[in-house]
Amino acid sequence: QVQLVESGGGLVQAGGSLRLSCVVSGRTVSSYAMGWFRQAPGKEREFVASFARLAGNTFYRDSVEGRFTISRDNAKNTVYLQMNNLKPEDTAVYYCVAEDRWGGAIVRPDYWGQGTQVIVSA
Repeated sequence: QVQLVESGGGLVQAGGSLRLSCVVSGRTVSSYAMGWFRQAPGKEREFVASFARLAGNTFYRDSVEGRFTISRDNAKNTVYLQMNNLKPEDTAVYYCVAEDRWGGAIVRPDYWGQGTQVIVSA
């Protein structure tokens, strides 16, 4: 069983930065495709960024490309999402996710964290 615990959310002004962390337990971060989804108020959950398993290829949704960076620390079994130049439309609950797939971006996560709130004020 994989457990995902996020932290690092908060309130930030537009243009600011936050770094989200996801500590993985039960398996190593290289055992699954790892990534982040988000859900804004009144909207469906959407893909944000992910790593492919083992090879580490990264994928981003278009609206965060160039502003967000996903990374991982294998020694700490932790996945990060560095978010720069944040915009009010980035306001959402951010979820760490894992999917048992070998290639491509995460589509249907098998595991979800509890979520961490990010609020970007104008």
